[in-house]
Amino acid sequence: PDVNGMDDLPRLSPAGFLKPAVWLVAITIAIVASLESLLSVEATDKLDPWKRTTPANRELKAQGLGNVVSGLLGGMPVTQVIVRSSANIQAGGRGRLSAVAHGVLLLVCVLLLPDLLRKIPLAALAAVLLLVGYKLVKPAQFQAMYRGGFTQFVPFVVTVLGVAFTDLLIGVGLGLAVAIVHILWTNYNAPFHFDPDNHKPGEAVRVELSEDVTFLNKAGIKRTLGEMPDGTHVIIDARRSVHMHPDVREILQEFLESAEGRNIRAEVHGLEGIAARGSSADRLTRSVHSAAKSNDDRP
Repeated sequence: PDVNGMDDLPRLSPAGFLKPAVWLVAITIAIVASLESLLSVEATDKLDPWKRTTPANRELKAQGLGNVVSGLLGGMPVTQVIVRSSANIQAGGRGRLSAVAHGVLLLVCVLLLPDLLRKIPLAALAAVLLLVGYKLVKPAQFQAMYRGGFTQFVPFVVTVLGVAFTDLLIGVGLGLAVAIVHILWTNYNAPFHFDPDNHKPGEAVRVELSEDVTFLNKAGIKRTLGEMPDGTHVIIDARRSVHMHPDVREILQEFLESAEGRNIRAEVHGLEGIAARGSSADRLTRSVHSAAKSNDDRP
């Protein structure tokens, strides 16, 4: 709406803070704007010829203060945009003064040349966006990501396609979703190292647990230990593990308790320094000592 004076500005109503819809919209805008700003900060730092690092906390604080002032005046949310940042760098901008000059030029154009701005065709703005996007994601970047493996290449391609065909937020969300699914799948299938193909009959079976054993690893560890042949010597090496979920400790405890009945010689190494709480940790420690005593009693 047109604003002719201070009386035309929207007035702050305390009753609006009591509406859940207001808080939902505010939180959504804060998350979206913060995410876009952090992504722009990372991309801008990569484009910086002097390889400087932008303080992310200061950027978010300034953005939050700016959004509060803009909201009180009835303005739109503000956020850092990679297009303007990239154009600023390509124009030779080096410091904060370039951003201030950029804002002053925009204000002058809006106040003095509004009719001329309306005549700029959207196709011209789209061409600028395409050029900036090409400079950000060059074909060499695709080759570098492909050489890094599918774990980097697939989320990268999904993100680029999502941003190109939808918008920045949806594209980044799709890329994050693909990356999270891959991390969970890898964590589920590789919580430990055990190569049955290189195992020779009569040798001890060594199962090496990873640094962080979560509840997602419960099914895989249980399946592997349950498939151990009777009469096998099993060594569970947890010396690299820093944290172990109580559910995984219960799986190890159940395996140690059933090992004697299956004539399995079971050993667990490195449980003393692993962070865990609850009675399951104590029971597992007692089971380890009991299994060690049983192994010592065997001829």
